[in-house]
Amino acid sequence: MDKNLLKAVYSLEDFRERGHKLIDELANHLEDKIQEKSDNAIAWSNPESELDFWENFLVKGNASLLFPEILNRTTHVHHPKYIGHQVSPTAPITALSGMLSALLNNGMAIYEMGMSPSAIERVVIDRLCKKIGYGKDSGGFLTSGGTLANLTALLSARKAKVPHDVWNEGHKDKLGIMVSEEAHYCIDRAAKIMGLGEKGIIRIPVTQNFQMDTSLLQSYLDRAKRKGITVFAIIGSAPSTATGIYDDLEAIGKFAHTNHLWFHIDGAHGAAAIFSEKYVLTVKGIQHADSVVLDGHKMMMMPTITTALLFKNDRHATATFSQKADYLLTPTDHEDWYNSGKRTFECTKTMMSIHWYVLLKTYGEDIFNEFVTRLYDMGHQFGEILQNNSHFELAVTPESNIVCFRYIDSNLNTMALNELNKNIRQNLLEDGEFYIVQTKLRGVQYLRTTIMNPFTTKEHLQQLLEKIKEYSKQNNEHSD
Repeated sequence: MDKNLLKAVYSLEDFRERGHKLIDELANHLEDKIQEKSDNAIAWSNPESELDFWENFLVKGNASLLFPEILNRTTHVHHPKYIGHQVSPTAPITALSGMLSALLNNGMAIYEMGMSPSAIERVVIDRLCKKIGYGKDSGGFLTSGGTLANLTALLSARKAKVPHDVWNEGHKDKLGIMVSEEAHYCIDRAAKIMGLGEKGIIRIPVTQNFQMDTSLLQSYLDRAKRKGITVFAIIGSAPSTATGIYDDLEAIGKFAHTNHLWFHIDGAHGAAAIFSEKYVLTVKGIQHADSVVLDGHKMMMMPTITTALLFKNDRHATATFSQKADYLLTPTDHEDWYNSGKRTFECTKTMMSIHWYVLLKTYGEDIFNEFVTRLYDMGHQFGEILQNNSHFELAVTPESNIVCFRYIDSNLNTMALNELNKNIRQNLLEDGEFYIVQTKLRGVQYLRTTIMNPFTTKEHLQQLLEKIKEYSKQNNEHSD
């Protein structure tokens, strides 16, 4: 056994040298991508080739090239032609807060393992609750992603609205939730994890514009009751991940209040509109929700993965997980907000609060206003460009920075057009200059873009459309 190996691992000189070198490499990477010195937004490689490369690198690769190889062989979210998934081009300063969190490694289950980040989290949560329009009894916490946050919110809803103690006694009745058929799949997943089953997910059809049809809510609730299902919550999307369309939160809130249901908003992507002076009306009624989810790593420039789960009444956050762990958690006479393990699904979580705090302290709330407004403006402008181009068709007029569209050809039927648009997307992926994704709505295949980069311009979007037209021509030639 090499007794010097541990000394090498914790060598401060080695850390300084590697750290300074990596910061320079990251800065060069940002310069290369943001200023488009590199053409491609993604370095596409098929899964088997990528696996072969990294298996070989572990045995034969030069260790000094490890970080550069990872930089090169990834999806470049800071490139203006990255307009794919809802992942933010992180503010560079949050790479530093991420490094601080990784090095200190305070798990935050209990206060003494997360003193500063616990207090900082409370400051951040209070600021977010106030921005939503909640009162002094509000609260919440940060957790690891929208999926976990939505699950936790629905557990809180069940705890608050179902008469018996499901957490400790198990299911006695058939329970259900109401949700748009266009809601994010994590809601479906959460419901099934909770044991609601397929019958417990009351899917509300959407309007022609993919918004939950609130005129159907009462009839669907009545039908569920006739089937013996106790509905305890209704979820509004802000917005739907597939289409970027916001549900009518005010109408859903009124329905929830009338029928004594928990009103939850999945605002993982778009609840950040609370910071936009121009687009805050998209979340009109958000203050009436019992709980709201908001991702920092989507529209707030933070690294994955950090999510705020906010409650109109903080006692629901405290009561969700009622269990005993004497070696960690002791009962108290007051609400010990500083013991994270009592409130979150995770016992251990990263010091994610410092990402939020460093942005607020360094740049203030105005940076979120500017960021959200800029991206939503570009989404609307892209929609206008598409509406004025006879080669393309919008799925729905954009309300956010998510835009769904397809290439059209009057000589092709729906099936052929679906195949053509799938092929175009694959061509773009393999080419790598642009990165976009795809979705299927009512059986129709669409190309889907999410404009996440504030440096993306109308010119970039026009270039994308020209490239799509080129690929459509090539695909048509191959099919002839």
